[in-house]
Amino acid sequence: MLSRREFIQESLKINLFFMRIMKEHLIFIVAALPPINEDLIHRAEILKRSMEMLLDETVDIANGAISQGALDANIIVTPYTLDAEEVTSGLTGIPINTRITEKEYDLTHDRNFDYSQRLENQLENINSRARNLTEEIIDFKIMLLNLILECKVFANVYPSLIHHITEEAEMYVDLLDALEKREFPEEPFCDILDFWNHTMADHAEFINGLLDPSEEELKEIAARLTRIFEDLVADCRRSSRRNILDRSRRATREIVEYKRAATIGLLECEIRSMIPPLLADHVLREANYYLMILNNIRI
Repeated sequence: MLSRREFIQESLKINLFFMRIMKEHLIFIVAALPPINEDLIHRAEILKRSMEMLLDETVDIANGAISQGALDANIIVTPYTLDAEEVTSGLTGIPINTRITEKEYDLTHDRNFDYSQRLENQLENINSRARNLTEEIIDFKIMLLNLILECKVFANVYPSLIHHITEEAEMYVDLLDALEKREFPEEPFCDILDFWNHTMADHAEFINGLLDPSEEELKEIAARLTRIFEDLVADCRRSSRRNILDRSRRATREIVEYKRAATIGLLECEIRSMIPPLLADHVLREANYYLMILNNIRI
């Protein structure tokens, strides 16, 4: 059973991470859709603005209450997030509320913070609204994927990537459900590692596919990382926990550094690809989140 402080800190950590992830999914969808899909673009923009407003509201009550661990893990923003937003918005014409990001850079943890009943009630309300909105986003992603698979819509995005981001939204809903029960969001060891190792493998594979063929070295690293994370998924239930945890940590540290270098390279226009800088920063934050999970596991 979560204490009030634990509930508030877990709610803030999960929401500040996943709300940004959800709104960015919608930015990438809008960027991938041709103008002929005006209705789909409009729907995605409405959902994006709704999640952006909810994120803004959550940031406004997070200062002082957010845990130092969440801040140190660079899961909310990275040093590159604001630049990535500005460049991506400028390249696509998609509006992004960078004021939220600026406020997130100013978040601090207060060791003497008063975790009040009022703040607990506010987060109960935010969690409920976040769950409802994420369910709408899931429905939209599933509808879009079906339209793409039925060849009724063209989108400059892999269908498997739409499936991938739908799974991430479903993970967010599961975490919010656990918080509603005042439980620590926990999964069986291999379930949680398999989910995130599979996610990291997907990231490496998508990056490989979006890099220009001339980026041979980066593509080779991405292909190798894909194999490493796929092997981790295959090995989890037949290896010791210590072995799979250590290997997952090493692989995740490597992909964090790879994604960090890619984000910087894209911002400095040194990498030939179809990857907007915000997408690189996005997957960097997800790798940071997974590394935080791995570092918190005790065996």
